[in-house]
Amino acid sequence: MLLLIGSFLLLLILGTPVAVSMAVASLAYLVIYGVAPDIIAAQRMIAGVESFPLIAVPFFILAGNLMNIAGVTGRIYKFALSLVGWMKGGLAQVNIIGSVVFSGMSGTALADAAGIGTIEIKAMKDHGYPVEAAVGVTAASATLGPIFPPSLPFVIYGMMANASIGALFMAGIVPGVVMAILMMLTVYIFAKRKGWGSDTPFELKQLLAASLEVVIVLAFPVAIYLMILAGMSVNIAVLIGLAVLVALDWYFDFSAVMALMTPVLLIGGMTMGWFTPTEAAVAAVLWSLFLGLVRYRTMTVRTLAKASFDTIETTASVLFIVTAASIFAWLLTVSQAAQLFSDFMFGLTDNWWTFLIIVNILLLVVGAFLDTIAAISILVPILMPVAVRYGIDPVHLGVVITLNLMIGLLTPPVGMVLFVLSRISKLSVEKTTLAILPWMIPLFLALGLITFIPAITMWLPTQLGLIR
Repeated sequence: MLLLIGSFLLLLILGTPVAVSMAVASLAYLVIYGVAPDIIAAQRMIAGVESFPLIAVPFFILAGNLMNIAGVTGRIYKFALSLVGWMKGGLAQVNIIGSVVFSGMSGTALADAAGIGTIEIKAMKDHGYPVEAAVGVTAASATLGPIFPPSLPFVIYGMMANASIGALFMAGIVPGVVMAILMMLTVYIFAKRKGWGSDTPFELKQLLAASLEVVIVLAFPVAIYLMILAGMSVNIAVLIGLAVLVALDWYFDFSAVMALMTPVLLIGGMTMGWFTPTEAAVAAVLWSLFLGLVRYRTMTVRTLAKASFDTIETTASVLFIVTAASIFAWLLTVSQAAQLFSDFMFGLTDNWWTFLIIVNILLLVVGAFLDTIAAISILVPILMPVAVRYGIDPVHLGVVITLNLMIGLLTPPVGMVLFVLSRISKLSVEKTTLAILPWMIPLFLALGLITFIPAITMWLPTQLGLIR
């Protein structure tokens, strides 16, 4: 075990890519100790990606890329500006609301930061906000991407932990709302202290128009439910509802009704059993294509090709990490690392609170050095058996792990969101890090609440019958 982990860490320190480090360390362990034939390495690596849930990975990535090129980000920004732009620190509040909406489409923090974050940082700078404030609030709000469904890290975690991906998706909604509220309160406090005003005049007409869009979107599932109660088949009710919605959107040219419908359709479809979480990824792509090609007509063959090639590149890097991590995780199991860690933890404490505190500290450190997918692939096989002994539900643990690793994306030396925002804002990595620090406060508050009050995570999937 020391050779396996030690060689992996040494390769990382030498600057070797994470996936290569795991693969080389695993092969070295097999060759030196001969615990299994060499062919096992190839078999385990192939088995690591022969998984139906993993089909969701390229489709969710493609859906996020298509939403970016479909002009959806601009419409979301306009909608959020009408809804909360009149508040103190208006554009900072817009930043958070925009990320809440966009997170229902992208599933990743990087897509959020690089997509709608680009628009938001430029708008805040143009309105006189310090660039550090723009970067900080954008970084904090980007963490919402993988918490609200759909979520790429939840897909990987669900596969590694053998947990329900649908339950994980539902479990992220209430924690996501808690995080958004804490961020908006933080913006309000900063606005009061630093004298930030509103960025658009309060116009009742604009507020009512934005509110009407929210009401229309929320009314959609209610209308479907009433039609079903009246004896109409589910498929016919959904088709009628969508037809009416499209007609209203085309006639009134709403800012973001169709974009807001994305999470409603995905969550509603999974809840009502129309499709699995994996199939929901395909539905997200089809909806993105409809918006870009039919409704907004902003996609071209060139932009579609670019989105496809970007998706191939990102998917290859993600699945390469999963492939290498599968053999690494298997060897950790064979070497009884999980059992040793479990016995060590129980030797320290039998209190689940203490265990989760240790897990949080561990994940915050690991998240600063490892990619999210790699960290999940390596740590879940070790932490999951221990969590079960403490009576911690896998779904609750999944949300805690994901949030910790999202915070890790904002911290040096390997925080990818940190580097993306540094490039967008043209600040040095050091200045970007300092700009993000104050915005860690609401994230750590949310982490504490979600960690030690399991009901925040478990209530919704339990009510929906996804967890018993």
